[in-house]
Amino acid sequence: MIRTSLRLYSSASVQITTIPKFAQRSTIFSLVQPTGKIHLGNYLGAIRNWKDISESSENEQENTFIFGLADLHALTLPNEASVLKRNRYEAIASIIAAGVDPEKCILYHQSSVPEHAELNWVLTCLTSMGLLSRMTTWKSKVFDSDNAAFGSSEQNMKAGLFCYPVLQSADILLYKSTHVPVGDDQSQHLELSRSLASSFNKQFKSDFFPLPTTLLTPTNKVLSLRNPTKKMSKSDLDQNSCIYINESPEVIQKKVRKATTDSIQGKITFDEVNRPGVSNLINIIAGLKRNSIDQTVEELSWITNHKELKDYICELLDTEFRDTRQYFEELTRNTTYLDKVCRLGSEKAREIASKNMREVKRLTGLD
Repeated sequence: MIRTSLRLYSSASVQITTIPKFAQRSTIFSLVQPTGKIHLGNYLGAIRNWKDISESSENEQENTFIFGLADLHALTLPNEASVLKRNRYEAIASIIAAGVDPEKCILYHQSSVPEHAELNWVLTCLTSMGLLSRMTTWKSKVFDSDNAAFGSSEQNMKAGLFCYPVLQSADILLYKSTHVPVGDDQSQHLELSRSLASSFNKQFKSDFFPLPTTLLTPTNKVLSLRNPTKKMSKSDLDQNSCIYINESPEVIQKKVRKATTDSIQGKITFDEVNRPGVSNLINIIAGLKRNSIDQTVEELSWITNHKELKDYICELLDTEFRDTRQYFEELTRNTTYLDKVCRLGSEKAREIASKNMREVKRLTGLD
């Protein structure tokens, strides 16, 4: 039954090209891990979409927007308590500085709503180990020698990493989410959410959980500036590979100058196989300007060398983050305000979560 619903998934995936108009009483939900200040990939892949969706006047009435930090998921990596605490502050400050208005959405910490863990166990009991072992994220960690932090072999890797797609499904279903904006690399986990919603509804003879629709980000995955075969990541040992939204124009310029390109001279072309570095830079420009790749390449016809391309990206990044970097610094100095935002968000989130969890307990006989 699960395999069948996985095949049906493709009909419930929507590429965001314009801000969608949601039906009344829709719930739009998305979390990011609190890895500290957000980088360009986080911004284009998630945070800016949160801002756009929640700010659209057509979406304001009777819809619920729930965004926040998946800090329980962060425990799959070894972190000192002080580091996680600092990362949570920096992440929430980044989200607000990037334009997500706490007055227009619920902004909270996942760990502050214990119903996430409760529903996680219920769904874990419906999930096969075979299905989890086929998750591409798990397989990539098992076979990637760069992931020593997760364990040196499959036998040593932690169960939390193996099972975290179930917790991700619980996050989504707990609020009876109707739409989930994510990057393409997370689409398989949304398939699992739909499958588990179907499994729960069938086993407990209800239509309690809606099958969430995936909203795929319009920007392709942003890759490392230094190694454009890998995703841009804060964990990259080469810090020149990653641009943060609070960095000064001078630091950003230095990193962009060192970005990998190629030896091909002349016209700028998009070719992910033969020109991965240049293609990554074109993709970043397309994301910043909200254009398609084809439209971006056409608009870049005036550029004749890599220096001009990099100079242009620096100008775009400075314009995009000029106000953001100053606001971020102000917010990180005002942890009292950040605590208040998350406390109020958690209260609103838990009101919804506790109501839905009571119904789950009734359906399963746990009430």
